Amino acid sequence: MKKVKSGRNIFGGKGLYIMLCVGVLAVSAVTAAGYKIAVNSLTEGLAADDEQHVIPDLDFSEVDAVLSDIEKEQSETDTQTPPQDITSDLETLFYEQAVYMPVNGEIINEFSDGELVKSPSGVWRTHDGVDIKAEIGTEVKAMTAGTVNEVYTDSLWGNCVVIDHNDGISGYYFGLDPQINVTAGDEVSAGQIIGTVGNTADIESDMEPHLHFALKYGNEWIDPVSYIEPYK
Repeated sequence: MKKVKSGRNIFGGKGLYIMLCVGVLAVSAVTAAGYKIAVNSLTEGLAADDEQHVIPDLDFSEVDAVLSDIEKEQSETDTQTPPQDITSDLETLFYEQAVYMPVNGEIINEFSDGELVKSPSGVWRTHDGVDIKAEIGTEVKAMTAGTVNEVYTDSLWGNCVVIDHNDGISGYYFGLDPQINVTAGDEVSAGQIIGTVGNTADIESDMEPHLHFALKYGNEWIDPVSYIEPYK
């Protein structure tokens, strides 16, 4: 490679070449075209400082060889390490954190927050969940991710599923059809179908078809709507 001569010998041709090659190795992403621009800019700057500088046409063949090796190594690395597919990771994160109403429908009987309310049958009692209007056979979804604690049949509430939704929250899905899709110990994701709306809750059989859905935080019943709405 030709040398860049300097009257003040600030950078001999060899010194300049070494400096530039070190720069190339330190910044492996530099391109050959970009390198040539950098070399020319530097040499022109030196010439402006000292009229005795002689700037011949530079031979970039050796530099091109170095850059070619760097680009080859980068290409091999890229081939060996394919880009990370984050789609599945994002989907997993979403279904771990998403929150749903188990069915979409009108709330026909609200959470009473410990107050006695008169049921359609004329009985005064607390209503510890919400009744969500839905046709028989409507799919019931897990509110969010969790673990199925219990699947059982109750004389008053019919077919029931209880899910531990983590962070001290348990979900109670009552009055389901006998064909339930989960068993105790199953891990469920948010929105997973756990069963369908049935007509098995004798205590609310005088009402139009619906899902009785309740949430408990620790040992205290809480309003499912107030819990879920902020997430929407």
